Amino acid sequence: MRVLGIAGRTLIGAGLILLLFVAYQIWGTTFQEEHTQSTLRSTLAQETNNQEIRHALAEETALDKLPNGPAKTAPTTAAPTEGNAVGVIRIPKIGINQVVVEGTNTNDLRKGPGHYIGTPMPGQFGNAAIAGHRTTYGHPFYNLDSIKPGDKIVLTTIQGIFVYDAVKQQVVSPSNTAVLKNEFGAYLTLTTCNPRFSASNRLVVTAKLAHSQLFPNSGLPPGHTSKLVSDDLAGSNQGELADALLWGVLWLVAGAVVLLAANRFRQRRLAIYGVGTVGLLALLYVFFIAVSPLLPASF
Repeated sequence: MRVLGIAGRTLIGAGLILLLFVAYQIWGTTFQEEHTQSTLRSTLAQETNNQEIRHALAEETALDKLPNGPAKTAPTTAAPTEGNAVGVIRIPKIGINQVVVEGTNTNDLRKGPGHYIGTPMPGQFGNAAIAGHRTTYGHPFYNLDSIKPGDKIVLTTIQGIFVYDAVKQQVVSPSNTAVLKNEFGAYLTLTTCNPRFSASNRLVVTAKLAHSQLFPNSGLPPGHTSKLVSDDLAGSNQGELADALLWGVLWLVAGAVVLLAANRFRQRRLAIYGVGTVGLLALLYVFFIAVSPLLPASF
């Protein structure tokens, strides 16, 4: 009976930890992403002294005020350093208004949607590609499956405002990087995990540049499109299993210490449990942070 009791408490504890981890993935990571997004938006606006460009980057352009001129592409420029802001993506139909960063590895996508390194920048000739989380870190592409042909996708950079019309939607394997190939024209490809809460496939939305409004010379250095550096959709994780295991072991050891102390000093049991719980939750939070990068990059 004692063995059954221990097994039961172990299973209940494991279940509770799993529920806490799910809660962290859904709400904790969203809080982190929102803070990072606010910082990125401020930094992006500071990159130009042009008030028109600052306003376009900071404010959501109404649908009836979007550019309706010809689809002019922006000059090819060098990409920003990985992890830095590229521009702002807005998808009115699903309420998306997010800063896009350069790169699609785990640390990049924690900040927001990530631009695939090696693909053209938004608004430039070729196929600009962006990945985003579906269920964690603000889940910007949670409703990407709702995008239909003709829906507007707006990218704003310090080079201009670029309005893309969605063309098609498809589901492919994570290794199918062919969807990122450089098309003949100005295209945009959005990718995310599919179905929700799974990384077995990737949902891909393709859009074509329909209208644009170029800003005055941004002063960005000229560049060229380099080779795609991602081996899959979207990028690799940057987690270390050893780190996750270390924090997990530390949490178990700390839990054992709290239990032993509570049994030895019974008169102070409540105080020990109170202080111990705070410490254990803090360690558990760090453990969750270490485990998260081991998940697929755009999960």
